[in-house]
Amino acid sequence: MDKTQLTGLTTIIVLGASGDLAKKKTYPALFGLYRNGYLPEGTVIIGYARSTLSLQEFHNRLLEYAKLPTDQIKGQFMEFLKLCTYISGQYDKDEDYQRLNKAVEEAEMTVGNGNKNRVFYMALPPSVFIPVAHGIKKNIYSTKGINRLIVEKPFGMDLESSRELGRALAPLWKEDEVCLPFVPEKGITYRIDHYLGKEMVKNLLIIRFANVFFGAIWSRQSIANVQITFKEKIGTEGRGGYFDEFGIIRDIMQNHLLQILSIVAMERPISLNSEDVRDEKVRVLRCIPPVNMDDVILGQYTKSEDGTKPGYLDDKTVPSGSNCPTFAAATLWINNERWEGVPFILKCGKALNEQKTEIRVQFQNVPGNVFKDAPRNELVIRVQPNEAVYMKMTNKLPGLSMDTVISELDLTYHRRFSELKIPDAYEALILDVLKGDHSNFVRDDELDAAWKIFTPMLHQIDNEKIKPIPYAYGTRGPEKIDEYVANYGFKRASVQYLSLNAFR
Repeated sequence: MDKTQLTGLTTIIVLGASGDLAKKKTYPALFGLYRNGYLPEGTVIIGYARSTLSLQEFHNRLLEYAKLPTDQIKGQFMEFLKLCTYISGQYDKDEDYQRLNKAVEEAEMTVGNGNKNRVFYMALPPSVFIPVAHGIKKNIYSTKGINRLIVEKPFGMDLESSRELGRALAPLWKEDEVCLPFVPEKGITYRIDHYLGKEMVKNLLIIRFANVFFGAIWSRQSIANVQITFKEKIGTEGRGGYFDEFGIIRDIMQNHLLQILSIVAMERPISLNSEDVRDEKVRVLRCIPPVNMDDVILGQYTKSEDGTKPGYLDDKTVPSGSNCPTFAAATLWINNERWEGVPFILKCGKALNEQKTEIRVQFQNVPGNVFKDAPRNELVIRVQPNEAVYMKMTNKLPGLSMDTVISELDLTYHRRFSELKIPDAYEALILDVLKGDHSNFVRDDELDAAWKIFTPMLHQIDNEKIKPIPYAYGTRGPEKIDEYVANYGFKRASVQYLSLNAFR
């Protein structure tokens, strides 16, 4: 892979350090890298945000969200906190950025010669991306090392706003250049989608291209439909005002689920070079026409059936009468030789009956099958929780009869790899930034292709104020979801399902 490893002193500047994302994801990921010895030697972490906090108050906030199961890990975290300082300031004032730059320079004085790299992590809402990018470039850009910028999603609201954001960042942070030491006019942007850092999503490339039997069946000749599902048990829980601005399609489907789809459907790259991988992802996305509203279901959760959980519109931060969808199902079609006619069904929702993300590949019926009730085979890749890969297949029920049951060839990670810890997605992606590996980040043309698929539908939903179907908090979503997936060829098994768990 093409990598430019950071060497020398590296200062990580977390912008938005007092916010939820930084406390719950960014700093825990940095601590994980620290514990495992993956931070460059001499790393300093400087938090920057508008909140006026003392250093002790800031450290207390980080402690509140740290997972410290043992005294040893707690001791390591206290040592990690010694690397973490904090500066308060505004996002649109040069003088505040200059104070931040002074703090960075003081930290860099601990190293004499060698590179002095700076990694900027924007744990910020998109409304301030542009002023912060300008403030960094003008006031804090390193002239003695590599600069890297990590930008969190969402990358715009539609195709045009995404392009506007790209046009604003492009003169400051080059996409197509590898940063070299001592070249201050060059920097690189890492658009982070944390789903690309999840273990099972990263495993998709290996499952697909390192196993000969999958290569032989991975096409419309063998596959009837593909479902990619994201379910959350919680609702917006007081964050409805933020969520209402974007909705479930922008928040989950257009990025997380489409990223998974692109890896499931892409052709084999010529190498594992990051640009070769991303070339194939872009190529398959360009084969997908814009989503048709006839292929879409929208839902919005109401209070739970027992009345204990509030509905979306009961959230006081949500605008009165909002039509914002909290559930969406959309079917995409890939117009190429491999996938012509195969529906890719994307489903995502909040306040549902369970928490999971999975890929379900359902295969065609067995031609001329003498076992008339035998169901279709399915390959299921569970992304979270309890990572697993299993194949549902038909077997004879033990006994004197020839009755059939569905069972599974099972690879459940917590059993097979019980001694290994699966790293957090943010931990893996920040390490990729430090290594200079772009494979698991979103390129500009990839982002453009993704927005082309969803923008017409999103504009239609917004302009026509399409009303979502209500569903109760804690259910599987709108009642018609089973009918919906059946209309696109998904067949539920009518015979007994015998899980391997039955024998344990």
